[in-house]
Amino acid sequence: MFVAVDIGGTKTLVAVFDRHGKIIEQQKFPTPVEYEDFKIELAKVVSALTTKDFARVVAAVPGLLNRKTGVALAFGNIAWPPPVPIQADSEAIFKCPVMIENDAKLAGLSEALLLADKFNRVLYVTISTGISSAYIVNGRIDPNTQDAETGQILLEHDGKLKDWEDFGSGRAFQEKFGKRVSDVDPKDSAAWYWLARNIAVGLIDLIASLTPEAIVIGGGVGAHLEKFKDRLDEQMRIYENPMLPIPPILKAQRAEEAVIYGCYEYAKQHHEKLNS
Repeated sequence: MFVAVDIGGTKTLVAVFDRHGKIIEQQKFPTPVEYEDFKIELAKVVSALTTKDFARVVAAVPGLLNRKTGVALAFGNIAWPPPVPIQADSEAIFKCPVMIENDAKLAGLSEALLLADKFNRVLYVTISTGISSAYIVNGRIDPNTQDAETGQILLEHDGKLKDWEDFGSGRAFQEKFGKRVSDVDPKDSAAWYWLARNIAVGLIDLIASLTPEAIVIGGGVGAHLEKFKDRLDEQMRIYENPMLPIPPILKAQRAEEAVIYGCYEYAKQHHEKLNS
């Protein structure tokens, strides 16, 4: 059995998959403020699982990682003081090999594999409180961009250089309009134009540097892509030229489950490699 552990800023989800990719049981708990309390809660959940025969665990972590040592070096939305030895501590709890990976990279892996019959290079961009991304090449997380934090790319906005996520994220939208994206009228053209414009300026830089064959938009903002897709396409066409074609922009298919399915796919890939 493979296990996915999706560590989020507010909740942690533990899901057990069989070897065919079916979830056979899952549990979640509020992510504690203190890391020591997290270990206690995770151990409780694992002890309560009916399944005990784990082949491999993949923990999705929202932050910067040292994959060789299994340590989290920085977090985007969790207040645990780094460095945090998540891999070693999880192995002590699960009694099996554990791998850690960035949550956005895993979500991107899951979404890209759903498109594997059409595209070899897929850029996944998750837009929620912040912005992050994953670049998947031939069904694998691209090692050259594995630590990329695209939400922090500097772009000109209102005459100043700013992090992309400071003006193109769901948080920035709420600060501007006093509403979440989910609460905005589909006919509010000014709000949707503002959002589309600020997403487009970041996407065009990523397209120019990575040349993806398709872009998948996920996260809380991505869940409402259909409300501003026409405006986004319009903004992207402004920058299109023969040397810079715009790939199709698609909505994530597993908005709420992309991370845990990415954990499964990552575990499967590495387990098969180890046993090949």
